[in-house]
Amino acid sequence: MEEQAGWSEHAAFMNELEAEGFVVMGGPYGEHPHRALLVVNAANENEIRVRLADDPWSATSTLRTAEVAPWEIRLGKSPVR
Repeated sequence: MEEQAGWSEHAAFMNELEAEGFVVMGGPYGEHPHRALLVVNAANENEIRVRLADDPWSATSTLRTAEVAPWEIRLGKSPVR
């Protein structure tokens, strides 16, 4: 991932979202290193799509949001919004 064009800008953007508390957790998953999962603290799907649209990788289509799904947390604590 780090070798991709615009990595520094993307990483800085994601680090800022994490510092703001919008991104709770994130990273690549599964056997396909080009896939990533983000757990975010958002009111709705539109908020997620709007915030991620500002990612420098979105403008170059390096990053695409494939799916947004709600998550019902039954164990542990939900981030407070």
